[in-house]
Amino acid sequence: MASTATLHTNHGDIVLNLFADQAPKTVENFVGLAGGTKEYVDPHTGQPTTGKFYDGLTFHRVIDGFMIQGGCPLGTGTGGPGYQFADEFHPELVFSKPYLLAMANAGPGTNGSQFFITVAPTPHLNRRHTIFGEVANEESRKVVDEIA
Repeated sequence: MASTATLHTNHGDIVLNLFADQAPKTVENFVGLAGGTKEYVDPHTGQPTTGKFYDGLTFHRVIDGFMIQGGCPLGTGTGGPGYQFADEFHPELVFSKPYLLAMANAGPGTNGSQFFITVAPTPHLNRRHTIFGEVANEESRKVVDEIA
């Protein structure tokens, strides 16, 4: 399984280190959707399909000083892949620093395709959102900051 992923944005690339050992199901889901190997439901047709899910999607939610959120196929924050999966909380992964990659959700066990990258420590999110990676380098952090 990939240990890194790169988000290509119109502000530049964001390289991510993925935590496959601490959040294996979440990383598998993210990599499968990104690479086009995981089946999902097309939100426009309602039909099962495959393909690079994240291609062309935007960061639809940006909260200054907090995070940038993407992965919604509708661009509204209401869409997903047509399935949900359980949280994976690891005791060593907490929101104690900025630039963490985590799953957005609507409550316990509602992970799908939406994710966010923090731009500040956010301890109030501990054990509410699965952390499954971090921004890999300073150049990528600058891209995140530019979007945020």
